[in-house]
Amino acid sequence: MIIINGEKYQIDVDSNMPLLWFLRDRLEITGTKFGCGAGLCGACTVHVDGVATRACVTPVGALADKKVTTIEGLSVDGDHPLQKAWVENNVPQCGYCQAGQIMNAASFLQQNPTPSSDEIDNAMQGNICRCGTYQRIKKAIADAADELAKEVS
Repeated sequence: MIIINGEKYQIDVDSNMPLLWFLRDRLEITGTKFGCGAGLCGACTVHVDGVATRACVTPVGALADKKVTTIEGLSVDGDHPLQKAWVENNVPQCGYCQAGQIMNAASFLQQNPTPSSDEIDNAMQGNICRCGTYQRIKKAIADAADELAKEVS
């Protein structure tokens, strides 16, 4: 049994199947993207028990009784502060890496809600954007951190 975006699913595939393909091919949850297949680019980032995880190199069999969150489960209405900040800062160009970028940033902000500029850079190192929108990504993360801080106060 695996919990994905709050719903329970049986793991009825080979336990070595990467989570990415279980999500995309078996469950048709397609927001998580294939990039490099080696866990290096970050396009496939999801949360496993709240921690940013590369779905392309994570075997589904290792996730029994774990909670997985994909971009579709981050916010039902797409109104997570990161998603709003992404739009406000015109981050996406091609958009391919954006789900992975947002999921990595969301996990990071859970761990560090008031990051410095250098901490944002370090946290996002493993997520590649072919369009080069890194400065807008960084600004969106900082803006989302500010918005999240307002929600807490």
